[in-house]
Order: sequence, then C-alpha cells, then structure tokens
Amino acid sequence: MMGRPEGNDTMSSVLQDAYIVAASRTPVGKSHRGVFRHTRPDDLLVTAIRAALAQVPHLDPQAIEDAVIGCAMPEGPQGLNVARVAALLAGLPNSVGGMTVNRFCASGLSAIQIAADRIRTGEAEVLIAGGVESMSLVPMTGGNPSFNPALFANPEHLGIAYGMGLTAEKVAQRWQVSRDDQDAFALASHTKALAAQRAGEFAAEICPVDVIERVPDLATGTVNVTRCTVTQDEGPRPDTSLDGLAKLKPAFAAPRTPDGRPTGLGSVTAGNSSQTSDGAACLVLASERAVRQFDLQPLARFVGFACRGVAPEVMGIGPVEAIPAVLRRAGLSLDDLGWIELNEAFAAQALAVMRCVGLNPERVNPLGSAIALGHPLGATGAIRATTLVHALRRHRLRYGMVTMCVGTGQGAAGVLEAL
Repeated sequence: MMGRPEGNDTMSSVLQDAYIVAASRTPVGKSHRGVFRHTRPDDLLVTAIRAALAQVPHLDPQAIEDAVIGCAMPEGPQGLNVARVAALLAGLPNSVGGMTVNRFCASGLSAIQIAADRIRTGEAEVLIAGGVESMSLVPMTGGNPSFNPALFANPEHLGIAYGMGLTAEKVAQRWQVSRDDQDAFALASHTKALAAQRAGEFAAEICPVDVIERVPDLATGTVNVTRCTVTQDEGPRPDTSLDGLAKLKPAFAAPRTPDGRPTGLGSVTAGNSSQTSDGAACLVLASERAVRQFDLQPLARFVGFACRGVAPEVMGIGPVEAIPAVLRRAGLSLDDLGWIELNEAFAAQALAVMRCVGLNPERVNPLGSAIALGHPLGATGAIRATTLVHALRRHRLRYGMVTMCVGTGQGAAGVLEAL
C-alpha cells in the first residue's frame, strides 16, 4: 500500500521506537577557499536529501511528513526556511513540511532529536532530519550581528558575546590543558582522518557532489566552465606535524587573571581548532509501522538526547553536563559506548571534556573529527550522527554517542543503538 503508514492518527500514550533507516552526507569542504566556496548551501542539502532517499527505494515520498533541518546561521542563501526550500528543490511532494532548527553547533543533532521524538510519541511515522551550513557564504556570526547592550552591562552575561576562541582559552586555563597536549591531539585528528580516508571508512556515508564553476573571460567574451566531482572531505592534511603546529601563533586573546593581568601566551591556534567548513547531511527516520509497511532496513535506533547549559565563557565544557544526563536517561554507562563522536570545536575543550568525564581515548573519534574533518556548524551534529550510524554497523558495535559543546554555553549529547 502506498501513501502514509496505516493506522489511526491519534497520539499513542506509549512511546514507540524511532529508527534511522538511511543516513548520507556530503563531503566537507574548506570554507572561503575550498571546493564548495561558491556552492549554495541549499544545493548541498538537496544532494544529501536525494542521496539519503536513494538508500530507501521502497519508501513512498508521500509518507514523509516533515523535514527538520539544523542551521546555525539561517540567513542569506541558507535562510528563508532552508528546510522547506531544500525539500521542495529535492523533488519531495508539496505535502512535506519543513522546519529549520537553530541550536548553533548542535543544530543538526537537535533536528534528529526533534524528528525522533515526534515519531516516538506517535505524532509522525516518517520524517527526514539533518543539517546544513555554508561558512563560505554566511559568516559565523551572520551578516549583521546585533548583541543586546545588556550583555555588556552585566559581567554574568558578558560571556555570551565572547568569541569562541576566547572561550577555548578560558577552558584551557581553567582545566590546565597544555599547548603541547592540544597540538598532539590536533595531529592525532589528522592522522586518524587520513588513515580513515585511505581505508575507505567514509565511503558508505559520503554522497558525491558535482561542482560546476563558470568564470567569465573578459578578453574573449566567453564563459569558462569547469566541472569536478567531490568525493571526500577536504580538511585532512598529510603535511601536518608537531613541529608545524608548534610554529603557529595563538589566534585569540591570551587569558587574564580576575584582576586583568595577562597570564602568559595563549595556547589556542588555528592548528588545534576546528576548521570553518561547508557541508550537509540528511537522515531518514521511521516508526516500526513504517519500517514494516515500506520494507525498510533499520540501521540504528534513537535511544535518547540531553542538553544542558554551562557558563557561556567556558562553553566548550558543555558535554561534561550533557553526557551523564543522556546516559542516565538511557540507562547506560560509559562502558556501554563502543564509539563516541566528540566534536572537536577546539582541542582544549575536547581534552578537558574527555578528562572530566573519563572518556576512553581509544573510543573517541576513531576516524578524526572537526580539527581535521571540518566543522560546518549547524550541519555537524547530523554529519557526526551519519558517521556514527555507519561506523557502529561496520565495526559491529552496539551503542554510540554524538556529543558537542554549543555556543552561548550549552552541551548536547545523543545516543544511538546499531541494529
């Protein structure tokens, strides 16, 4: 039978499971100078949506009820409700809704959580979720940022206006994360990502993106057209070394003592920070009823999600609060997690989180993360979830987690179970 899954439309009083039945992402490109510097973010998202739907050929598009998409800076070419725009451009029926979600770096993960929760409560049967961000076309603070003046009048709120690099410096200082440790962590991220690329670890999750560029030749009055197909992440650098990282200057203000005296040189550099990037991801979520009706293969079960707030000036420590919360809700322990995708906004905060929570380094980011692979803000949560889904199944692991810090002082964490 075609159309929406069978059954009544009333909301069940018992939670049902939400399954991820498809997950695909674009390669991640370097912003401003990379392969997607002229590619519209809604076009990247369209590619990811179509690739995810191609993984579920038996699914009737009419059964999809909504598209929930994360975007950290939803303006310009990724504004105007990019979720709805991309859903229509991807060829989905007019009946499919669209909602753009903004929780900064956790936008993509929150989009998955919202879609999963609607299925779990019986409010929907099939939804798509994901994230998109072009940091080439929309700057990290948006085109016209405007802070409330009250933030600068109250020291307790001033941290909301801090640049992310300054918050990383404060984390490094407070949790005593050395420059050497940060650089070693950054090198490991590149090393693991390069090894993963060579081994084909990302092959199942990445959808190729065709890039066409048109450059006018004023001398001849013609337009030169170049075409290329992007098939892998652009960020990992084989020339990364500890010596090279050590030569980089601190990129942000050095931390100061409470009375304003400098404490020494800063330790956060471009080399041990995440890369600004462009990319998109899409996952298809379905109820058990829809799985049966459309002959879908569940890849993973959505287990739970938690978000917690922390002081804005040390926003990078956010996962320290979110991780225990999601594990309590899921009835799991750290030992149950076979794979952890901890977004590397900065080496300083990633190391601080790992040490505070007691994460096993061997289970954290086995394929590298944002320092090497890039961090397209609102897309990252969905990209890391896509990596997790495929990695858990490929390595025959049961439970995994995606977690990240969030600007203005939050931490988010979501747990999946491979099937």
